[in-house]
Amino acid sequence: MMKRTFWQVLFCSLLTPQLFLFTHTAFAQKKPAASASKQSVMASVDKQQPMLIRMSDSIWAFAETALKEGKSSKILADYAEAQGFRVERGVAEMPTAFIATYGSGQPIIGILGEFDALPGLSQQATPDKSPVLEGAPGHGCGHNLFGPASLGAATAIKELMQQGKLKGTIRFYGTPAEESIGGKIYMARAGLFNDLDMCFDWHPADKNEAVVQTSRALVDFIIKFKGKAAHASFDPWNGVSAVDAMEFYTHGLNYFREHVRPSSRIHYFMQKAGDAVNIVPDNAQIWTRLRDVKTEYVEDMYKRVMKIAEGAAMMAGATYTVELISGMHELIINRTGAKVLHDNMTLIGPISYTAEETAFAQKIQEATGKPQVGIDGSIQPLAETLEDPPGASSDVGDVSWIVPEISLGGVTAGKGVPWHSWAVVACGGMSIGHKGMAFSAKALAMTMVDAFENAAFREAVKKEFLERKGNRVYKPYIPDGPPPVKK
Repeated sequence: MMKRTFWQVLFCSLLTPQLFLFTHTAFAQKKPAASASKQSVMASVDKQQPMLIRMSDSIWAFAETALKEGKSSKILADYAEAQGFRVERGVAEMPTAFIATYGSGQPIIGILGEFDALPGLSQQATPDKSPVLEGAPGHGCGHNLFGPASLGAATAIKELMQQGKLKGTIRFYGTPAEESIGGKIYMARAGLFNDLDMCFDWHPADKNEAVVQTSRALVDFIIKFKGKAAHASFDPWNGVSAVDAMEFYTHGLNYFREHVRPSSRIHYFMQKAGDAVNIVPDNAQIWTRLRDVKTEYVEDMYKRVMKIAEGAAMMAGATYTVELISGMHELIINRTGAKVLHDNMTLIGPISYTAEETAFAQKIQEATGKPQVGIDGSIQPLAETLEDPPGASSDVGDVSWIVPEISLGGVTAGKGVPWHSWAVVACGGMSIGHKGMAFSAKALAMTMVDAFENAAFREAVKKEFLERKGNRVYKPYIPDGPPPVKK
């Protein structure tokens, strides 16, 4: 063994384990620098941020529900037009749907933006339940942030194209009615996504993550039972009760629950049950929703439920009709795209919050019975993809069956607060929501830079898309004819 000199021994003794750990950790945590183009799109989002906040706050205040988002759609379309996009309004026979396009040629990269609110969730931007107008709508899913962030990202890409640093086409889709009929499904049926190389979206959430879990497929339908009216006391034997048929139907659904997959969900809501208590009811109406992690599972459930409806009508001596509202496909995830998105989120770094913002979130958590843990602005690790993840449904799933879809979840509310509630409305109307909106716009824009610049990335994303989709054929689950837009 080589002898050490006095100075070598002294140096080694000074290099304590703690000092070594500090120097090693500092080196390991050094983040790679963003490219010039990615720095440019981040700077563009910062520059646009005051306008993005104004648009978001305006849409938050408009709080327009599905297919009624006239002012919300207009404010986004007008901004796109002012930025030099070519805007086509009223696409897919929906007045509030639009497409904003900039550039020409390949690749063609799309990004989605939603802006519809939910009924009955009116709320001020305060940490206690205080409606602006009792019973009015509110943005309990954060869609007031969704559209502006995505359009801000598209605008950042457009600016690089103007400078000659990117080539191709950027396309922003203004997509209405996600919370009801699924506007993207009608846009998909019209072929509006068919020529895309890749598509991006994000959704407000309580954690920052690249999405690698599927959503739930669903089918939404109304069953109307028809009977025969009669006096409920004088001659009920001459009547045929539509409500009896509906009750037989719900009994059938509830017995069916024992024989479905653990991932299956059955929801129903009785909308109509006759007109008066002293009349054998000749009409009844029930809204039903079926969900599961795969479209084929939902189709199997739907066939069984149709038999239950038929049997219920037969037992009551009634007739019935089925009215399809819509159906949504599950999301085909893309881990190749998610990995690049995650890397870009890491480049940006976590969202930081003020003491006031943390206190705001904690007060909401207290009011909703949740642990008072504040807000988690960290970047979540890229998770393993589960076979049967928990979750909801979205018409983004339908887009993912046509083109590779890359999705992001961005923090816009406190950890664990109930979604589709006043708590999310409150956070979406103030700085917590604004910060998540800006973060998401930057991460999406940076990943779109990769999509434009890197043909190998596009090919890898497409390869995974084709493998995951396999030989399954996309068929939109919506009624024939135009969307149900009320004049």
